[in-house]
Amino acid sequence: MRDRLPDPRRLALHVTSLSVLILLWWLVTRLGLVRPLFLPPPGDVWDAFVRANSDHPISAGSERMVRGEQNYYLWEHLVASLQRIAIGVGGGILVGVPLGLLMGATWLGVLLEPYLNFLRSLPPLAYIGLLIVWFGIGDTSKIWLLFLAAFPPITMATISGVRGVREDQINAVLSLGASRRQSLTAVLLPSTLPEILTGVRVAVGFAWTTVVAAEIANGIPGIGGLAYLAGEQLKSALVIACIVVIGVAAIALDLGLKSLEKVLVPWRGKA
Repeated sequence: MRDRLPDPRRLALHVTSLSVLILLWWLVTRLGLVRPLFLPPPGDVWDAFVRANSDHPISAGSERMVRGEQNYYLWEHLVASLQRIAIGVGGGILVGVPLGLLMGATWLGVLLEPYLNFLRSLPPLAYIGLLIVWFGIGDTSKIWLLFLAAFPPITMATISGVRGVREDQINAVLSLGASRRQSLTAVLLPSTLPEILTGVRVAVGFAWTTVVAAEIANGIPGIGGLAYLAGEQLKSALVIACIVVIGVAAIALDLGLKSLEKVLVPWRGKA
């Protein structure tokens, strides 16, 4: 096995690399190599982040205060997007896992897998317009889009997990007197769970990359909708602040799912 750096050294390495990146960013903007419209300095991005999370005057010298951006704080935009993603991915799990079990264990896999691959290959922007026509510009169309982004990887991961279970394991518990239902809960599901969790992680990643597309139309509150609207208004610093928040939230979610995986399938990689 390859050597791994101790945690303090890894943390120091990450902090150093991030500091160097921010320093180079500041230097490029300080020397005027790139126009602020295209790449605002780090200080402007920080100011945009703080402004988006606080009450501030609507304009210079005005006594009228405005709340965050678009009357929501940035963290409220993030929470709104997380709620949509949770519902979309949750629906993908509720539908994808049972369907994947059926497709992996029965003839339904041969019948439905081409359609699943077709759906998986479609980019979200290909059907966002159609979903808006069907469900309007409210949250329903956004949640459906996130569901369609999350559903295929979860289903395909479940199918892969079922097909990876050795038949002699099933036959062994059946020969010991277990019923088909007991073989499902005692052998098939535990053996498939690592693949399912991998599919959930991939699905959450797809949902995050889809959130801006999902929130293009009437996406306020929403971190993707705010990033899109800020771009239309040429607020580059706010766009970058939203991108950083989206990226950090995605990393935090993935770390959380990794921790959950260690709790639910501690035997992964050991058996």
